[in-house]
Formats: sequence, C-alpha cells, structure tokens
Amino acid sequence: MSATRKSVRLLATAAAAALAVSVAAESRAANLFELNFWLSGPRYDAVVPLCEESWPLLQIQEAFAEKERRFWNSDLKIVGFERVHEVKFMPWASGTIPRRFCSGRVLTSDGHARTIHYSVAESTGFAGASSGVEWCVVGLDRNWAYNPACKMARP
Repeated sequence: MSATRKSVRLLATAAAAALAVSVAAESRAANLFELNFWLSGPRYDAVVPLCEESWPLLQIQEAFAEKERRFWNSDLKIVGFERVHEVKFMPWASGTIPRRFCSGRVLTSDGHARTIHYSVAESTGFAGASSGVEWCVVGLDRNWAYNPACKMARP
C-alpha cells in the first residue's frame, strides 16, 4: 500500500473517531459545573397575585382591548369587574408551575355583563420575569382558543 493511501485511511479513521466522540459528547448529561449554574431547573415560590388584585385585572383589560382592536376591528373594552373570586390554586401535581384560577363577571362597553375565566401563573410573563395572565371572556372567544365556552381556561 502506498504512503498516500495509508495517510488517507489514517485520516478517514481519525475523522470517523472524532465524529463518534463528538456525537457521544453531545448526548452526555450536564456536568456538575453546568448543573450549578444554568441547568438547575425551575424553583417556584408559589408567589402568585390574588384574583382581586389590580395587576392581573389591568393586564386583562389592556390585552382584551388590544385583541378586539387589532384582530376584530372592534372598540369593545372591559369597563369593570364584579364577583371576582378564586376557583382553584395549584390544582395539579407538585412541581408544576403555580397557577391561581379565577372567575368573575366583566362589564363591557356594549353594556353587557359576561363571565370571565382567567389564570395567573408564576414566571410565565415576558421572558419569565413576572407572572403571566391567561383569560377568556365567555361569548367573546372569537378565535375559539378556549372553546367550548372558555372551558379550557378553567382548571
């Protein structure tokens, strides 16, 4: 065998070995250093705003008006809330994202009172930096995101 063929074979064997090692390295578990900093997993404190607090209600009002204006070409707004109450807090297994499920009535600018179901969850806001709010107004779920009758917005 010529020296050129030997070097090509040696190079091909080395490349195959390097590929095998790199594939194996990608599938290994995180090392202790990685676990201590970025891969430690979620740590929830179960600090979730109450249903009646102004922050989640204002978020709902703003998001509702924005959705109606942008997607449905409507001037409909939520002008008030009544009978707001907690339905369930952290109804699922431990270790899941803490959520507070709430219901109540909203008064809309067209003069109607409608049922609303919403949840406030820890660390689900923008970039996980704050609580997030998901909501559904019965009869105004125009894109059927929580159909039927906002059932999917409840626990």
